[in-house]
Amino acid sequence: MTGRPYTISSETIMPKPFLDYFTRYEIRCGVFLPLNVNGKCSMYLCFTMMEEDRKWSVEDLRFLNDVKRITQTILVKRITKNSLASSYAALDAILENAGCGISVNDLKTGQILYANDAFKEMSMTEQDRIELEKVLTISPDGMEGIHEYRVAGSDKWLEITFSKIGWVDGKEVRLATIYDISKTKRYQERIEHQANEDYLTGLYNRMRFEEDLTKEIHATVRSGGESAILYIDLDDFNHINDGLGHHVGDLLLQNVADALGHMDGVAGHCYRLGGDEFAVIVTTRHIEQRDAMIRNIQNLFSRPWLLQGTEYYCTMSMGVVRIPKDGIDLSLLLQRADIALHWAKSQGKNRVEYYNNNQCTSSVERLDMEKCMREAVEQGCKEFEVYYQPLIDISKPERPCCGAEALVRWNSPKLGFVMPSEFIALAEYLGLINEIGYHVLIEACKRCKYWNDFGHPEYKVNVNLSVIQLLQNDIIDTIKNALTETEVQPSNLTLEVTEGLAINDMKRMQEVLGEIKKLGVRVALDDFGTGYSSLNHIRSMPIDVIKIDKCFVEDVGEDVFSEAFVKSVSQLADALHMHVCVEGVEDKNQCDALKDMNVDLIQGYLFDKPLSVDDFEQKYLY
Repeated sequence: MTGRPYTISSETIMPKPFLDYFTRYEIRCGVFLPLNVNGKCSMYLCFTMMEEDRKWSVEDLRFLNDVKRITQTILVKRITKNSLASSYAALDAILENAGCGISVNDLKTGQILYANDAFKEMSMTEQDRIELEKVLTISPDGMEGIHEYRVAGSDKWLEITFSKIGWVDGKEVRLATIYDISKTKRYQERIEHQANEDYLTGLYNRMRFEEDLTKEIHATVRSGGESAILYIDLDDFNHINDGLGHHVGDLLLQNVADALGHMDGVAGHCYRLGGDEFAVIVTTRHIEQRDAMIRNIQNLFSRPWLLQGTEYYCTMSMGVVRIPKDGIDLSLLLQRADIALHWAKSQGKNRVEYYNNNQCTSSVERLDMEKCMREAVEQGCKEFEVYYQPLIDISKPERPCCGAEALVRWNSPKLGFVMPSEFIALAEYLGLINEIGYHVLIEACKRCKYWNDFGHPEYKVNVNLSVIQLLQNDIIDTIKNALTETEVQPSNLTLEVTEGLAINDMKRMQEVLGEIKKLGVRVALDDFGTGYSSLNHIRSMPIDVIKIDKCFVEDVGEDVFSEAFVKSVSQLADALHMHVCVEGVEDKNQCDALKDMNVDLIQGYLFDKPLSVDDFEQKYLY
């Protein structure tokens, strides 16, 4: 069969295949009409006669063709129906196992034609499902592609992909595939949060600070208002962090962050920039509170911080820039905030400074000083010269010199002669104070050894230990090395520590100073009376000398409090077998008054200012 119709009458001469077929089944004549499905011949409709011969007429053939057309129409409809059913069943099985919610909507009416079980079973309330169905049914015709949808009032996120397809009945519909991306979203939010959050304190970090500041600058310019940046740096944070351990330093930073983060106007606008630096953005909304916010921050740092059951004092310095007065460019504002901050620190710390143009010059000078200082330290600290201010024993009639306090001066080829008040804080900030301090210790011990050998075995030398030096884990080994290298008698070396440091961590100071005393080295408590301590602290400190600050000397003989204070300290020291040294004595009346109060040692301009080694030895050695 070739797909052609065949009409065979009884007298027709048949091809052999037909002849064999007719003979086998005793067929006398027949009509064979092809039935086409989808344009192809799928089968034949056969009309045969076996009883009698027949010659097919035109009417016969017309009738048989009509039968064929009717049969073919019915056949095609049946086949199509069965095909649709099987196709729909297969499609339904596929969609039910697709691993996502699927919805099919009529483009014209919005009617949901199909929704798989995954869509129906998504863990949503009935109201949430109704809202989602609204999104699926009323979306505009042009809405295609991927869209994210958040279920109202919950943390559930859905990713919906819209596309137009032809449906099984040929109708164009919108297919929506729906994935629950809540876990992915939560993970993304956590990553974004971590990217914007300081891991230690929980405050926003520098990246978030610059983003928020950029927005605030634009908002300030648009509104014509004013905003500000408060740049905060903890004073002497390294003393605590290096001396007491990073865990204590971290705890301090966390406490500071927590306190700042709960202040009115500061909450939500406070950032940790790194290290011990914080920043606060004072928005246009809170600008009228700026001065009050600054005072509150200052008051916060005026109190001790309770860390692991012990109170520690740590102040802060602050630089303030105003927007738009000091600029509206992000980089420029950050630079000026940093300049104002460092200006505050250079003025004695625990200060607040607003930016002004004069500070730019100071900032350039500071950068020059940093560069010169680093170079000086790299070259062995030779530029740092040790000067000596004599210590006078007024308990003896002749008031002899009994030693000197070693004081460092910086003789820079580029900057000239630089006083300690100008560079010590910078050396601490740059982490160079240990090298400079050790250089001073070695030089002072060498000179004392020389004096002792030259005929003054009673001469002692006092050397100041910075907070950073004293809190180094290897401070005892450092002192041992200095004693060994210079061969000075340990009893002729006195190490001075400040009162503020001594009482800031009493237990640790007792341990460290006790170890120093075991070396045979003497210990002096410097600047006594200027800090937070009381006379009771003296009893628990392993010290040999109490040095009273010069502020109590200025009015001795006139001010009742100053005189009573010096007398009380002198009497207590005598009872504890300690010596008292008073600094800053400038006239004879002060000297005489102090002698009557049983003060042993004095130093000050009455006898001499700090002298170079040559001048000191010329006057007090030869």
